[in-house]
Amino acid sequence: MARESFEDEETAGLLNQYYVSIKVDREERPDIDAVYMKVCQALSGQGGWPLNVFLTPDRNPFYAGTYFPKTSVYGHPCFKDVLLSLKKQYDDNPSEIESLADRIVRTLSEESRRNVSLPEDVLDEVFNHLLQNFDPQYGGFGAAPKFPAPHQLLFLLRYARWRKNGRAVGMVRKTLVSIARGGIHDHIGGGFSRYATDRKWLVPHFEKMLYDQAMLAIAYTEAYQATADPLFERVIDDIFEYCGRELRSPSGGFYCAEDADSEGIEGKYYVWSREEVCEILGKEQARLFCTAYHIAREGNFNGKNIPNLIGTDPADLAQRFSVGAAELADRLHEAGKKLLEARNGRVHPRKDDKILTSWNGLMITALAKAGSVLHKKDYVNLAESAWQFVEKHLIQNGRLMARFRDGETRYDAYLDDYAFLSLACEALYEATFHPIYLKKMKHLADEMIARFWDEAGGGFRLCAARDKQLVLKTKDAYDHAIPSGNSAAAFVLLRLAQRTGESGYARYAEKVFSAFAEDIRTYPPGYTFMLTALLFRASIPKELIVLKGGKGDSFNDAIRRLQSLFLPEVTLFAGDEDTLGKLNPHLNVYSAIGGRTTYFLCEDFICHLPVVHLGQLLRQLGETDS
Repeated sequence: MARESFEDEETAGLLNQYYVSIKVDREERPDIDAVYMKVCQALSGQGGWPLNVFLTPDRNPFYAGTYFPKTSVYGHPCFKDVLLSLKKQYDDNPSEIESLADRIVRTLSEESRRNVSLPEDVLDEVFNHLLQNFDPQYGGFGAAPKFPAPHQLLFLLRYARWRKNGRAVGMVRKTLVSIARGGIHDHIGGGFSRYATDRKWLVPHFEKMLYDQAMLAIAYTEAYQATADPLFERVIDDIFEYCGRELRSPSGGFYCAEDADSEGIEGKYYVWSREEVCEILGKEQARLFCTAYHIAREGNFNGKNIPNLIGTDPADLAQRFSVGAAELADRLHEAGKKLLEARNGRVHPRKDDKILTSWNGLMITALAKAGSVLHKKDYVNLAESAWQFVEKHLIQNGRLMARFRDGETRYDAYLDDYAFLSLACEALYEATFHPIYLKKMKHLADEMIARFWDEAGGGFRLCAARDKQLVLKTKDAYDHAIPSGNSAAAFVLLRLAQRTGESGYARYAEKVFSAFAEDIRTYPPGYTFMLTALLFRASIPKELIVLKGGKGDSFNDAIRRLQSLFLPEVTLFAGDEDTLGKLNPHLNVYSAIGGRTTYFLCEDFICHLPVVHLGQLLRQLGETDS
């Protein structure tokens, strides 16, 4: 619509003559987007972007739609006809338009929900739905276009452990391997595009979003814990190398995104002709690279090539070129470095250099989690640096803010900002075991409840209840490309109840489940992160205290081993008696046996016998000591 209508002089003339045009960045103002998306869905039966809403001067909506073409097609009115028609209706019957707008707002404001329980059988229902929609050949779910949907994979990994279901792990593994091999993965510069337009994950929409990098890094990290597949570690490194090079600001925060277009052409920055590759790499190195990454003279995208490894067998490739596996990997890596250097000379896609609190919360979580699991201190350092950026630039006079750009901080924080930063705090604690992060997690959760909790209906509003600017106060639990604020909040509150021993947090989480139970039962796969929180409750959460004795023997080795395991039902505490006692008064009862590192595993208010050997603990956890 930007090219067809907003940049068209005739259409722009109509807009400027008859309307006050307001363009909203929905990443900066998700509260505005949520209000008018709800209106659009109510009026047209569907939502999406671009979102066009027509308002009276007091901001009440009376007409909404998504894409309006430049010329009428397939029953869709053209944008100019819409503009002229609405202008005539408003001129002829302004009071009728005002009345209609008032009714729309009043009707949507009066929507009520019955608070009902959310039974655990919905978890099996979601798994069965995902299983039925799984693509066994290429991974992922449903038909093209295909989105990675990492939160669905996080659900499946936990479901697999809860139900001891190997098929669920297989679905995750197949999907993550397929997107790693596909063209949605930037094999030259690292990172992932938003989605693939085809079933094979070959042709992406080339835009790269920070939240996709973060959520996929979390999914690959947990899949690595569950499978020990070395490919997943390489992909994690690849994601963070890209983010550090292209999305990290000099001050430590992370930018939002990179565009799909450069020089006005989608994907131009990313695609290659075979001739270009041969010129840069030379004949022999190009032959290997082109064979591995399917670089053909005819191309696979508008006459050019999207590098991909779909169908490439590394063993066959090594045999064909008479090299070992390690040498093959080295040669392809060197070729990729040369191509990246050459690509850096092209006109780079535009960068969206906003720094959002919520998305940085996800990135901090990803870095801290990967750093602890892979034992890579530099990732933890990057996470802490981003956290320090948030504290320095996105907290003003003690209030959390939503966006920083070009030296300016704006907008009071939304629900997502608090919920995602709370997740980041817990990830930082489990990466460092510094108690300060759990104190910050508790503070953020308390502020989240105070600012956003809906006492009447349960659940959290997107923006603070005292915000009078918006015509509606919206609540949403649907998990889109990233988890909803309510889903993340429910997860945070259940985890915090385990961390603090304060059951009140868990009661808030139960009220969240109840507030959205009807919506969830209507279409459970749309709420997989919310149901990941429910799955945490259903799996009988456990607390593990690793108490460092005076001798300090085996403590660090034990932590490294435990961090490498996929134990989503376990809440881990680690430190000496003094540190843990200050963290949670319930932990004062534990003391090390004989001055040695001692392990206490508890579940459902009952503790196993304390043990001093890691192997004994692993058996209590149902893990093998290997």
